[in-house]
Amino acid sequence: MNVQVKVPSIERRIAEELGVRDGQVTAAVGLLDSGSTVPFVARYRKEVTGGLDDAQLRTLEERLGYLRELEERRAAVLSSVEEQGKLDDTLRAQILAAETKARLEDIYLPFKPKRRTKAQIAREAGLEPLADLLLGAPDTDPSAAAAGFVDPDREVADAAAALDGARSILVERFAEDADLIGDLRDRVWKQGHVGSRVRAGKEEEGAKFSDYFDFAEPLSKLPSHRILALFRGEKEDVLSLEINPDDPAAEQQPGPTAYERAIARRFGIENTGRPADEWLAGTVRWAWRTKILVHLGIDARMQLRRAAEEEAVRVFAANLRDLLLAAAAGARATMGLDPGFRTGVKVAVVDGTGRVLATDVIYPHVPQNQWDRSLATLARLAKEHSVDLIAIGNGTASRETDRLAADLIKAHPELRLTSAVVSEAGASVYSASAFASQELPGMDVSLRGAVSIARRLQDPLAELVKIDPKSIGVGQYQHDISQTALSRSLDAVVEDCVNAVGVDVNTASAPLLTRVSGITPGLADSIVAHRDAAGPFRTRTALKDVPRLGPKAFEQAAGFLRIPGGDDPLDASAVHPEAYPVVRRMLESTGQQLTSLIGNSAALQSIRPADYVDDTFGLPTVTDIISELDKPGRDPRPTFKTATFKEGVEEIKHLKPGMTLEGVVTNVAAFGAFIDIGVHQDGLAHVSALSRNFVRDPREVVKPGDVVMVKVLDVDVPRKRISLTLRLDDEVTSGGPQDRDGQVSSGQGRGGQARGNQPRAGQSRGGQSRGGQGASGQPNRPRRDEAPANSAMADALRRAGFTG
Repeated sequence: MNVQVKVPSIERRIAEELGVRDGQVTAAVGLLDSGSTVPFVARYRKEVTGGLDDAQLRTLEERLGYLRELEERRAAVLSSVEEQGKLDDTLRAQILAAETKARLEDIYLPFKPKRRTKAQIAREAGLEPLADLLLGAPDTDPSAAAAGFVDPDREVADAAAALDGARSILVERFAEDADLIGDLRDRVWKQGHVGSRVRAGKEEEGAKFSDYFDFAEPLSKLPSHRILALFRGEKEDVLSLEINPDDPAAEQQPGPTAYERAIARRFGIENTGRPADEWLAGTVRWAWRTKILVHLGIDARMQLRRAAEEEAVRVFAANLRDLLLAAAAGARATMGLDPGFRTGVKVAVVDGTGRVLATDVIYPHVPQNQWDRSLATLARLAKEHSVDLIAIGNGTASRETDRLAADLIKAHPELRLTSAVVSEAGASVYSASAFASQELPGMDVSLRGAVSIARRLQDPLAELVKIDPKSIGVGQYQHDISQTALSRSLDAVVEDCVNAVGVDVNTASAPLLTRVSGITPGLADSIVAHRDAAGPFRTRTALKDVPRLGPKAFEQAAGFLRIPGGDDPLDASAVHPEAYPVVRRMLESTGQQLTSLIGNSAALQSIRPADYVDDTFGLPTVTDIISELDKPGRDPRPTFKTATFKEGVEEIKHLKPGMTLEGVVTNVAAFGAFIDIGVHQDGLAHVSALSRNFVRDPREVVKPGDVVMVKVLDVDVPRKRISLTLRLDDEVTSGGPQDRDGQVSSGQGRGGQARGNQPRAGQSRGGQSRGGQGASGQPNRPRRDEAPANSAMADALRRAGFTG
């Protein structure tokens, strides 16, 4: 019988998953396959895709890759089984119907080339008929039947050896039944538990994992950060992990387990006292304990890690998006201060475009104590270069340098300065990079850090794109997860953020241009080189003169590249050049000049979008054009604002339970939010302390960069742990909320060579704005060989008190 299986197309499957029409997916796949980027398709091809947004398109792109890999593997499996001469209609139907890679591999397992197994050796010895006989006719006496298969020439010395061989054949048969294994895998995931125990003699060395010394929790309920903590504890040889298919606390019933009974039912095995029943029951037990349980335990661990990594990547990506889209202080002359004690405070002054105007090093702190001389130097630089803002790095001596800036502002009110503590996330990585050497040739590495700090206050997005996203340190256990998956996700976030904001093509650095839709690193360098040689671009059309910038690259990039003050006002907007004719028609029908129409809300509201729809541009695009003309080049980032840190509260020892303080959210993890309250050590507001309502995801309540009011619940000075709550009417008790990882009430400090997360304004006092933000630390530290000593993550961990 020829079994026909109708397999849904990849587009159909994705459409069902996204809840959209097949045609939308087919159109989007066609655009992506032709070289279009997600940002371009999301913004400028809404008619084609039916309005799929960037989030839907990213999911579509990811699922498209997975399902195409599945189809490639399916074809390879079909080919392999067919070459073996074992592909019948039923098996073909099973292979074609497999919807996941795991299911496909379950089906393929019996046919997968493998080393000679005990079962294969037993078959070669002619013992498969014995296995079939005992399974099919349990009233057969096993020993008597096995005696007929004794054959010393085939190394079957006696009846016991024959029975062992028959058992090996059945064990492999049970373990390679795809439907059975799929059902048991689901049952283990739903009913199983993961348990951990401390290894002998590791109690003191592994104290940070103490919550897992005697631990058990359902597989399906473990949060991602807890899973990764367990795996890290195992990797550091502190914990022993085991997968228990049942609840270890439940009373174990005598006799076969539920899993063994499921195997027996699958193969019609039932112990009714027949001669072979006991032998078959033992075979089921042996198959479960030595083969199937081991296999499913490995599967469960893989599923745990996969789920944890997906969540960790999601959290990191969400936090990175918030950091990159943080408020920018704008194009104002800024003085960057990179604090230090013995090595001094590095100073850099940049103009509104980020160009370096001056650098210096001052020594206001111990041991030199040149306070007055340092104030005089800063005042001179501020006056000479008309400085508006002072950006203070949140590393060592941050609060001391903050006080220096406060004294400067008080002593020179005529300068009208505003100071803000900003983060240094990855600043050391940037300073030592090849691009920094090219961008700031001949400048000392330490001074480059001060330049980066100043620029971060002006525009965090433009500066942070120069750094590998993984070095920004806003994830949880980022060194424990797939770096390929993490990089892919973070690169997508950076691309989406850069294109959402848009880029001034005449001031953008090569790393920033590289993140623009359609622009490769080589092309970015060509744009910068052409700009340096021929001067600023006056029109978007002039971009076509750049070597290697062809029609496809121009199509993908032009709408995201802005030219403020150019020859055509539309070139400063998000209107794509291909749609300029639509705007010209609007001008003709309204009798307006372009300069008078742009920003004229009344005139634009009188325009009926439907009047300008044609075969090329549909209603969504025309509506977007009108919105863009109303607020051309609008920045989607929030308005720049500051937090106020409490006077006199500058170190963790100054904190008292019950204090109400203002702070800045520096990082959000699955278990809560880390908050900078100005004491060089971030506190933690556990997820249970974020709202009176149930919070599934902390980012529903807060995100990095938010200015919040918090109450101090508990302070542990020796262990540098600060417990906070956003519920200001919470009663103060002896301890704050805790999480299973045993570290979540710990803060993230700024001791050592601190490197934080993002530019963030802080305390406002009269004309000043001071404060700070730290990097996201991990609840548990990675091994020393996993985080480079100069990485943002290593710095965050040191600040959190988890490394020596």
